[in-house]
Amino acid sequence: MKQFCLLLLLSWPLPAQSAMPSVAVDRLLDQIVERERNFLESIRTRTPLIETYIQESAEAAPDDLRPVKDHYFLGRFRLGESLAYETLVERTDAPAPQKSGGPWRLFSSADRSRKQGMTFLPRGFAQMTAIDLGAFDRRTYRFEYVRREFLGEVRCLVFDVSPIQSAEPGRFVGRMWVEDRDYSIVRFNGTYIQPRLAKAVTTDRYFHFDSWRVNSGGHWTPAQIYVEEQGTSAKGSAGTPRFKAQTRIWDFAAAPTNQLDELTSILIEADSAVTDVEASRDASPLESQRSWEHQAEANLLARLEKGGLLAPRGAVEDVLNTVVNNLIASSNLNLEAHCRVLLTTPIESFSIGHTIVISRGLIDVLPDETSLALVLADELSHIALGHRTPTEFAFHNQTMRSDAEMLQRFRFKRSPEEMLAAGKKTIEIMRTSPYQKTASAGLFLKAIASHASALPRLLQANLGNQMADTEAIKRLADFAASAPALDEQKLEQIAALPLGSRVKVSPWDNRITLVKTRPIELLSAREKMPFEVTPFVLYLTHGAAVSKTENIRGEQK
Repeated sequence: MKQFCLLLLLSWPLPAQSAMPSVAVDRLLDQIVERERNFLESIRTRTPLIETYIQESAEAAPDDLRPVKDHYFLGRFRLGESLAYETLVERTDAPAPQKSGGPWRLFSSADRSRKQGMTFLPRGFAQMTAIDLGAFDRRTYRFEYVRREFLGEVRCLVFDVSPIQSAEPGRFVGRMWVEDRDYSIVRFNGTYIQPRLAKAVTTDRYFHFDSWRVNSGGHWTPAQIYVEEQGTSAKGSAGTPRFKAQTRIWDFAAAPTNQLDELTSILIEADSAVTDVEASRDASPLESQRSWEHQAEANLLARLEKGGLLAPRGAVEDVLNTVVNNLIASSNLNLEAHCRVLLTTPIESFSIGHTIVISRGLIDVLPDETSLALVLADELSHIALGHRTPTEFAFHNQTMRSDAEMLQRFRFKRSPEEMLAAGKKTIEIMRTSPYQKTASAGLFLKAIASHASALPRLLQANLGNQMADTEAIKRLADFAASAPALDEQKLEQIAALPLGSRVKVSPWDNRITLVKTRPIELLSAREKMPFEVTPFVLYLTHGAAVSKTENIRGEQK
C-alpha cells in the first residue's frame, strides 16, 4: 500500500499540492524530513574541508561583473546541533567591529563613516550545506509541491519551502529538489530570512545561494555552493556588496585509520628454494642519500594526502604524467618524475623530490595543453637541476602536525636563485619539446599579470610557487614576448578559462576526474570570463556527479 501511494503521488497529473492525495503527501513530506534528519546524524562526526573563494565587482558599474577584489577561506567544519568551524587559511580584509548576533552571519557591514567595508565570515558559507540544522520539520516549515524535474539522470520532486513563522530570522526560504528513490534532498536554492535591521552600527546579512549535493561513495554529500549578490545600498550602512562566490566541500571520508588490523593477519609464505645472492646488499653513500631524500618526499606526500589537500592518484594524474614524459623524452633528461594534484583553488605549483604538484585551480584555468606543458616544464626544471626538498621531513615527527600547523609549516617555494636557473632550463626544455608553439602559453602569462592586482588572493600560493609574481613573469618573459598582444575583446583569443573548467572532485573520497563538455560558441567577449567565478550546474546521477561547466580548451570558438 505504501509503494502504491508513492507511485500514485509521482504519477499525479496536477502540480498543485491541494490537488494531490493528502495522505500520500503527508507521508512523503515526513519521509523527506526524516531522511534529512538521518543525513545530518550520519555526518555528525565528519569534519570535511571547505573552501570559499569570493570575487567582488565594482559597485559603480552595475553592468560590469568583472572582479575587482577577492577573498579566500579554507577550513574544516562539522555539522551537529550547531556548526563548528576551524580556520586553516584566511585571506581577506581586516574584520570590521562585530556585534553579538546569530551564529550564521556571512558578513558584517560597518558604518561608512569608519571607512570599513564588508567582513565575510566563512562560517556562514559552511551553514549553506544544510537547510536548517535544528528545526527542519513540518512544525517549522510549509512545503508546496511545484513539479517533477530531472537534474541530470536523477528524477526529482520540487518543493517551495518557507517557514511558517515568516518573520523568524535564520530560517530557510526557497526551493528544494528531492530525488525520488530515497527522498534525499539533492539541491536547495534560496536564502535565510534576514534579521530585522536594528539601529546599531553593525548589521548582519544573509546571501542568496544555490547548494548542491552529489551521490559520492553511496552518500548524497554536500559538494558545491554558488553564491551571488547584485548589491544593495542601505541608508546608514554599507549595504550588500556585489559579488559571486564558489564554495567547495570535500574530504568527508577522512577518519582515523587503524593499521593494527594488519598485525592480526598471519602470512604463510610458500615453500621456495634457498638462494645465495652474492651481490652486495649494503647501500652506498649515494644510494643512502637518495633513499633519505625519497623518504622526505614520501612523508610529505602522505601527509598532504591524509590532510585532504592532495588527490589520490587517478586518471587526471595519468594525463599530466603523459605531458611530463613527453618533456623528459624530448629533452633527453635522465630522470623520472610524476605529477599529483593539489585540491585547492589558488593558482600554484611546486615540486617535492621527483613529484610535481599542481593545484586544481591552476589546471582549471589553463587554456590548452601547451600552457600546461609550460607549467609542468617549469617544475620539471627544478628536478632536472637537482634542486632538493628539505630532508628534515625524512624524520616522521616533522609531518606529525595538525592541518593548520601543516599549512603554516610546509613551504615549497624556491629561492630566487633556483627560480632563475629553472627559468633558463624551462626555455631549453620547451624549445626541444612537442609544444614549441607557445603563443597560447605566453597569452596565459600575460593574462595572469593583467589580473594580479584585482585577484591577489587567487594568485597567492598556499604552499608553493606563485605564478603571478613579478620575478616569475620576468624569467618566463621569452614566452610572453612570443605571444600577441592581450585583447579581451577578441572572441578567438582565449588566454585563460573560468574557474571549474577542467577538474571535478568527489566530496567523499577526494578522487578527481576531468570535466567533459560539448563545444560552445562564444556570443560576446564577456563570456570568456578568465579566472572568474561562475554558477554550478551539476549533472547528477545515482552513482557520481558530472559537472556541466563551460570548457574552453580548444573546443570553444
